[in-house]
Amino acid sequence: MNLIDDTIERFHLRTYLTGVIPFFMLAHFGHHVLTALTVPLLPFVRNDFALDYTSSGLMISAFSLAYGIGQLPAGWLADRVGARIVITIGISGVALAGIFVGLSPNYIMLIVFLALMGLAGGGYHPAAAPLISMSVAKKNLGRALGFHIIGGSASFFLAPLIGVAIASAWGWRGTYIGLAVPAFFFGIIFYFTVNRLQNRQKKTPMPAKGSDGKDTAQFRRRRLAAFIILSTFSGAVIASVIAFVPLFLVDHFGVSKKTAGFFLSLIYSTGLWAAPLGGYLSDRIGRVRMILAMSLMLGPVIYLLNIVPYGIGFGALLLALGMILMMRMPIAEAYIVSQAPGHLRSTILGIYYFCVIEGGGVLTPVVGYLIDQFGFQISFTISGATVVVGTFICSLFLIRIRTNKSPRLYI
Repeated sequence: MNLIDDTIERFHLRTYLTGVIPFFMLAHFGHHVLTALTVPLLPFVRNDFALDYTSSGLMISAFSLAYGIGQLPAGWLADRVGARIVITIGISGVALAGIFVGLSPNYIMLIVFLALMGLAGGGYHPAAAPLISMSVAKKNLGRALGFHIIGGSASFFLAPLIGVAIASAWGWRGTYIGLAVPAFFFGIIFYFTVNRLQNRQKKTPMPAKGSDGKDTAQFRRRRLAAFIILSTFSGAVIASVIAFVPLFLVDHFGVSKKTAGFFLSLIYSTGLWAAPLGGYLSDRIGRVRMILAMSLMLGPVIYLLNIVPYGIGFGALLLALGMILMMRMPIAEAYIVSQAPGHLRSTILGIYYFCVIEGGGVLTPVVGYLIDQFGFQISFTISGATVVVGTFICSLFLIRIRTNKSPRLYI
């Protein structure tokens, strides 16, 4: 790339970073600012309703299960009534449910309103990526989706700090209501503002049937299916392993619970930089190459958790785990948006997110069972090996040998 092309590229990047993408980042933050409160506020809610561990766990499950299930109908709905409406529901609808959570008169109603919050929020991600794709040039799609993820990561980083501070002064009910009110009005503002911002943004419409023009339709569908399977499976394995990282630190290394919580925050802090990096690299290197590389890296990283001693090296492994988790998100979204038919993008993204969320819910107790039976070392080894094997199997469908004049890998 010569100097003129490089200058033009920086100009386009600056243009979309000062246009609609920051607005989507705020929307992503507004969507998650309430959904990220349940876990940090759990001690306050437990004391108020005198809950045991089972009832406390049901609170989390009520939201997460509904959130996963909600991806399917909401993705389908976004393809039919428009992504803007579904995203607004994913912000203002979640906020409205959050207000009712704060007003819950008893535990049963709390569970009901948390489930409603999950259902309302289920459509945000399937609708956001296609709408973003209409606002940026195709060559910058990965970067745009990566920056969008920063908004959600920031909410998971800040919401516990802000939520606990408000709860300490005004109680957990005040936290939900206090954060829900501005989120609700922002959702309304989003609905009326995003179209105007998109009209000012230079657009390069995504192709309706995928970017690989020389592919046959059959190969393209098979490739898309293999990509979704690999991405959802690797994401579910990451989620199930991360769920046991705090217990691994406490039981294996003997660290305090507070220190274990710090390391967990370290994993999720990578969303502030790894997501845009993953999107950028996928724009330059390719989505399939990146998802294969991330999945192959994941196996050794999980295995090395058993080998590397506690200290800087172990912290680096957790950073790598978080980096893989966050980098694969914009890669997967960008690939699905660019390859899925235009009228099915949100529907397919809904299926993808449903599999990721519910897959993690299914694999986590499986990993827990393996730990109970065989310990952390064998369980992490099995998890890492399974990802590597799954990556090689999916690569058979993602990579094709082209033999026109000289053989080469088509990835």
